Amino acid sequence: MTATPFVPPLFDKLVIIGPGLIGSSILRRAMMDRDIAREIVASDIDPKVCARVRELGIADQVEPDATQAVRDADCVILCVPVGVIGEVAAQVVPAMKPGAILSEVGSTKVSVINAVLPALASRPDIAFVPAHPMAGTEYSGPDAGFPSLFENRWCLLLPLQDTPADAVARICAMWEAMGARLRTMTPEHHDRVCAIVSHLPHLLAFTICGTADDLADETRSEVLDFAASGFRDFTRIAASDPTMWRDIFLNNREALLEMLERFMTDAQVMADAIRKGDDTIIVDRIARGRAIRRTLIENHQA
Repeated sequence: MTATPFVPPLFDKLVIIGPGLIGSSILRRAMMDRDIAREIVASDIDPKVCARVRELGIADQVEPDATQAVRDADCVILCVPVGVIGEVAAQVVPAMKPGAILSEVGSTKVSVINAVLPALASRPDIAFVPAHPMAGTEYSGPDAGFPSLFENRWCLLLPLQDTPADAVARICAMWEAMGARLRTMTPEHHDRVCAIVSHLPHLLAFTICGTADDLADETRSEVLDFAASGFRDFTRIAASDPTMWRDIFLNNREALLEMLERFMTDAQVMADAIRKGDDTIIVDRIARGRAIRRTLIENHQA
């Protein structure tokens, strides 16, 4: 997908609600590229977050009251945990001007869309463009962001059937300006894809670290002292924000549980192969893993 050319700036006023890792990275990139927005506003319910955004200078204006922040905005992007997106949408949509665009960056889509649509029922003049930038780190908060976070990363677009084409094109143009690659898909397909490439790996990382933590004290100490790169990689993922990942797991439970069941079946096959000394299956699984890694490197996603 390629965005339609627009006369800059794309938006006169862009509002980011929730300047965490994703939100503050959008702010930083937009502050660098004024073709994205003339005025850039950040909003958060936490006064400490608002104060830090002011200190960092990553927004033209910081407004703690989200309903005030979105007034006269051309585009509002919700960068809050998926568990509260519906609540925040219900708060800000009535205050948005006719013709404005509402977007979000949640990691689940069926639940998010279902949560936001009630707020839009009485506002057919607001265009809703769900999106999901497939980029991130284990860090959170306004200090975690950086302007190149989305460079050469996928941003998945999930426009609804009645979403105006101009609104979709503007959101596409914004993400292209952020450096992202674009792909559209249905919400259901999105949730199944993300369940295997993102949500299940995080579930496994949290679980493995929990297993290590539950070991007897002496063994646990040795695990932490002698952790090799494989375990360290899991701990990096497991350092992610608990609230965000709790919401993701609960809001994508069906797809996640399906992928977890598939993984448990495959893990049992590997366990049986090790038990029986079946090196054919063991080597096959290792070779397939290596091939996937090579593909990620070739696709510049590693």
